[in-house]
Amino acid sequence: MNRKFKVAGIGEVLWDQLPQGDVLGGAPANVAFHTGQLGAESYIISAVGNDKLGNDIISRLSTKNINMLISRVAYPTGTVKVTLDERGVPDFVITKDVAWDYIELTSESSDLAGKLDAVCFGSLAQRNSVSHNAITKFLNLLPEKTLKIFDINLRQNFYNKQLIKDSLKISNILKINDDELLIIAELLGLKGDEENLCLELLENYELELIAYTCGAKGSYLFGKNEKSYLKTPVVKVKDTIGAGDSFTAALMVSLLNGCYLSECHLLAVDIAAFVCENDGAMPEYSKELRNRLGISHYKNIFI
Repeated sequence: MNRKFKVAGIGEVLWDQLPQGDVLGGAPANVAFHTGQLGAESYIISAVGNDKLGNDIISRLSTKNINMLISRVAYPTGTVKVTLDERGVPDFVITKDVAWDYIELTSESSDLAGKLDAVCFGSLAQRNSVSHNAITKFLNLLPEKTLKIFDINLRQNFYNKQLIKDSLKISNILKINDDELLIIAELLGLKGDEENLCLELLENYELELIAYTCGAKGSYLFGKNEKSYLKTPVVKVKDTIGAGDSFTAALMVSLLNGCYLSECHLLAVDIAAFVCENDGAMPEYSKELRNRLGISHYKNIFI
C-alpha cells in the first residue's frame, strides 16, 4: 500500500452565502476536504473569529476528514456573498478585514510544514500583510521536494503584480483558469495564445506543471515535456463552486501517488464534474463515485 501523504491548504476558510443558504468554503479549505476524501492526511491552516460563524465552521469541519490548525482571532469570521448565473457560475463579493486576513504562524503549523508532502495556497489570503507574511514564512519552511501548488484564485482587486511574481517564484505547480490567465498575461507583459502563455509561465518561473482550466471548453496540463488535454464532461450542473479546488486536490493526490500525467488529469476532471453536479464545494463522495474511481475511505487512491 502506498503511504498516507501529508497535505495542507493554507489560507481562507469562510462561509459562502448563497441564495439557498450558507455553505462552507474557501479554496484552501475546499482542497483540504477533497484531499482528505481521496485518502491523504489532510490539514487546513486558517483563522476564524470568536463568533457563532467561527463556532459553526469548527463544528462543521470536525465532521470532515480534515485536521484543523485554525486560530481564533479578534476579527469576524469570513463571509462571501455569492450569486449564481443561469449556468451555475458564481460571482463573489468578499468581505474585507476578516479572521483569515490574520492567520498566525503557530509552533504547531511550523512543525507541520517540515513534514508536508504537498501544500496549496492562493493569492486571496495574501491580500493582508499579516496573513501574507505567515503564508510566506510557512512556505519557506517546507522541504525542497514538497509540491507547492499556487492556485492563483484572483478575486476582485485583491492582488498585485509583485504578489503574483513572488508566489510564482516560491511554487512549483500553478493552477490557473482562462480568465485568470488573460489577467496575468497583461499584468506580467506576456503575449501569445493561451498555450504559449502557459509555456512561457512554465519556463520563466521554473515550474514543473501548469494546470489550466477553461470551463466548458476543457482543461490542460502542461509539463516540461508533456501535455494533456481533456474535454469537460457534460453533466447537469447545480453550481460550479469549488470545482476548480477539487481539480487541484485530485491532481495533488494523484501526483503524489506517482500516477501518469494523463491519469492525474482524468481523476481531476472526474472529481470536478462530480462537484458541479452537487450543491456547494464540499459534497461527500458517493458510493458510486468511489467504486468507479477505485477510492476507499481514508486510504490512498489506486488508479
